Parts: sequence; C-alpha cells; structure tokens
Amino acid sequence: MSRKRRAAGWALTGFAAVIVFLALVVPDQVTRLPAGTPVWRAFVRVPIEGLVAFAVLLVLPRRPRMIVAGVLGGVLGLLTVLKVIDIGFFAVLARAFDPVLDWPLFADGYRFVQDSFGELGAVGAAAGAVLVALGVLIGMVLAVRRLAAVAGRHETASRRGLAGGAVVWVAVALLGTSFVPGVYVASDSAVTLARDGIGTVPAAIRDKKAFADEAATDAFKDTAADQLLTGLRGKDVVFTFIESYGRSAVQDPTLDTVVHAALTKGTADLKTRGFAAKSGFLTSPTAGGGSWLAHSTFQSGVTIGNQQRYRSLVSGDRLTLTSAFKKTGAWRTVGVEPGVTYAWPEGTFYGYDQVYDSHTLGYHGPAFSWATMPDQFTLKSFTDQEYAKPGRGPLMAEMTFVSSHTPWAPIPSMIGWDQVGDGSVYTQQKAQAKTTGEVWKDKDLIRAEYAKSIVYSVGALMSWVQKYGDDNLVLVFLGDHQPAPIVVGEGASHDVPITIVAHDPKVLDRVSDWGWTDGLEPQPAAPVWPMAEFRDRFLTAFGPTGDETRPLSPPR
Repeated sequence: MSRKRRAAGWALTGFAAVIVFLALVVPDQVTRLPAGTPVWRAFVRVPIEGLVAFAVLLVLPRRPRMIVAGVLGGVLGLLTVLKVIDIGFFAVLARAFDPVLDWPLFADGYRFVQDSFGELGAVGAAAGAVLVALGVLIGMVLAVRRLAAVAGRHETASRRGLAGGAVVWVAVALLGTSFVPGVYVASDSAVTLARDGIGTVPAAIRDKKAFADEAATDAFKDTAADQLLTGLRGKDVVFTFIESYGRSAVQDPTLDTVVHAALTKGTADLKTRGFAAKSGFLTSPTAGGGSWLAHSTFQSGVTIGNQQRYRSLVSGDRLTLTSAFKKTGAWRTVGVEPGVTYAWPEGTFYGYDQVYDSHTLGYHGPAFSWATMPDQFTLKSFTDQEYAKPGRGPLMAEMTFVSSHTPWAPIPSMIGWDQVGDGSVYTQQKAQAKTTGEVWKDKDLIRAEYAKSIVYSVGALMSWVQKYGDDNLVLVFLGDHQPAPIVVGEGASHDVPITIVAHDPKVLDRVSDWGWTDGLEPQPAAPVWPMAEFRDRFLTAFGPTGDETRPLSPPR
C-alpha cells in the first residue's frame, strides 16, 4: 500500500472517529449553554456507549462484528437525527422534541417556511432536511463499520485503549467532573436520549387517559343558558391574542423600554375616551410557538400542552368560552383568524357562527414574512364586516394577531384608518421595511424588532378602541406565549400578560377581587394563574352571582 493511500486511510478513519464521537457527546441543549461558555468545553466527554459498543464488537468474530457494527451505526444515526431535532426544539420552543406527539409540528413548520419564503423555498428546505437525515444515517453506519474493522485489525491496541477509557470514565463519574454546568465528562447522553424516546410511548398513553379525566370534569357543562354570562348581556366582547406577547416584553430591561412607553401612553389615551383597564398574568402551556395550544387552553379551561391533547379536545364537546356565549343565544360569535391559510374544522368545535380567515378577510396586499396581513388591516376588516354593521346585535369575537410572529421582519407601521382600503397600500411599506435577512444577522437587532412588533400590535389595538370603541365594548387581550429563547434567553417563564379593557365601570367591578393591576401593564407582583383557570374564573365573575368560591374545573 502506498504512503498516500495509507495516509488517506488513516485520515478517513480519523474522520469516522470524530463524527461518531460527536454524535455520542454533543448535548442536545448545546444552544443553551451559559453565556460566555466556550462551546468546546461541552465536548470534553468520555461516552460510555462508545466504550461498551466497541467492547462488544471486539469479542465478536469478523462477520458478526460487521453486521452488529452496521446495526449500531444505524441506531446511532437515528439518535443523532433525533438529537439534532431536539437542538432545534430547544432553540425555538425551549423544550425537547416528543417523538410520539410532535410529528404534526413538522407540517406547521413546513407551512411557516412556505409562508415566509414561498413554495420553492419550503420544498427545498424539506428536501434538504430529508437528504441530510439520510446522509447522517448512512454516514454513521459506514463510520461505525470502518472503526469496527480497524479495531479488529489492531485488537491489542484497541483493548488497551478501551481499558484506559473505562478507567477514565469511572474516575470522572465518581468525581462528578464537569466543565459546563449540567454537562458531565462521564457521558451517557446517547443512552439517555434513547431511554427518553422510548419512554414517551407509555407517557403518551398515560397522558391520554389523564386528559380524558380532566376534560370530563367541567363545572359549567350543565349550566343553563340563562345562567351564563349574565354580567355581560348587551356588551360586545372581543378576545384578542397578540402573537408572542410574553412577560419579558413588559419586564425584561432590554426589551421593555419601548413596550412600557407604549402601554403607558395607551392607558392615558384610553382614559381620555372613558375606558379603564386591569392587567395580570397567565402561564401559557407553551413557549416559542404552538399558539393553538395556548388558544385551546384559554378557551376550554383545561391544559392543552401537546398535540395529542389538542386533537382529543377538538374532537370532543367540551364547553369553550365561545360556545358559552353562543349557548346563551344572546351573542353572534365570530372568529377572526388571519393566520389560517387552510381548512380549519376546529372552528365548529369552538362554536363560531362565522370564521374569517386569510382568504375571507379581503386582503390584497403583500405578506409580511409569516404574517399574512398587518394587524391593523385585520381590525379594519373585522370592523367593516361585523363590528360597524348597523342594527346588529351583541357580538362576541375572538381575534388572532399575527404581525408580532417570528421572524419579526418586516414589520408594518400604522396608517390612517381611512387609508387601509384593501391592503394594497402596504406594498410600499413592505418594500421599505427591514428584511428578515437584515434583522437576523444581529441578535440585538432581533430583540429590538421583536419589541417593535409588540408595540405595533398593541398600538393598533388601542388605536382601534379609541377610533371605534363605544360604551358597550369589553376587550380582553393577551399573549399566547413567550417568544423564542433567542429573544428572552434561557430559563424565561411561560407567563404572558392579559388585560381587560371596558368603558362600563361595572364590568371591571366584577373582577375587582382578582388583584390585577390598574392599566394596560401588569406590575411584577400581579397575580399569575395557569391559563387553564381563566375560563372558569371569567364565567364565574360574569355569572349571576360572581361567586369566586364556586369549584373550578378540572380539579387542581
């Protein structure tokens, strides 16, 4: 064998060893290392799985050794793909991927890329992801087989190396050696990942039963129509979700300056029109994404923390806030969902008489990245098609804002309400706004644009109240979840602000015992409730007695 071929062979073996080592030791939360920690420290690890696997391979004859090596390589390749997905989930949703329940999220991810970068970009991204996954699987099989073959040809050196590695692993395990908090040199991350993945199956089965029990317990299920929402009869009630409006927007010193100024101004402006507000916090079941989980939790009064629970909920008949209003026969119920770009049968479950989506709101302007239309247009379309209709009866609406959705670029700006038209006016706005590519080059700029998007969304809503709100308007607006960790950092809470705005003081008197802060901005000490508690508290406060001692459901 020539010297060049020998060198190339050793280089290939070294490369195989590196990729197998990295697959075994890279932590799935590598993107969440403490600030200022050199990344290389997270890789100073001795993987027990590698030691055990090669010990097994060394005692096998050549043919079985290569077969087993191929199987082990395939398993490691699969675990590596799952680890990469985990890394992405931690970066965006601040949690690990659930291999049983989270597969439907890939379809939502595809639609997000499609809406942001077009059909070609989405197809390219999906094809690239599949090719990378296949490449990892095949590459890992070839790498482990090569290392097994080399180890078999150099058994003495391999056995000594394994013995030395085992001694080191035991020593650092006993000492608890760690160069990064929570990442130990004595590594067993691959085994842990496999164990956790397998463990999701019985966990999902248990959760399905637990959810069925929770959903079956409903303190308001059999409440007579004439006993529901008696304290709001004759009012127009509008619930508005502001995308990614989290607690950090009002309390993170690097974000809250502009948001605080906007909320302070909004409170003052509303006061001049005779409106008052009270604000508190709810704890969302999700973070970084998964808005529908928050919406369904808020509406149903039971925690919807995963896709399995969501599917179970919307296929059932649990009372929602919307269906409670509908049950009374006193309100027309309307859903305004600009983010819905495809069939949405869930609208029937919630109890809407009418759903306006991206196709029926009448928008003829450009999309702002993922956002199909600016929030101001959504409000104007809702006003023209429902709220400002002469001679209508009381209205209950649930509205979802999308302008503050990641990637927070480009962001629209407010214009005169009489200039909104069919939305074509926004073409020039988008052309002059910062692009996603410009913003996502700089973490500080991402955070600044996120705060700017919240100011826009809240500002649009407050401007609408001042322009169109009357004495019978009751507005409830809240965030669905905190934004991604790139904005709020690691360890941020799941809390979101919630505010009730009303012109009639009797409405806010009904919630005076909630302990909420006066104005649009909740103070740090404001009460924090699980989002699932809001439905029952709201129905109780605006029921015939307003008796907060009534049992909540499900039991807590």
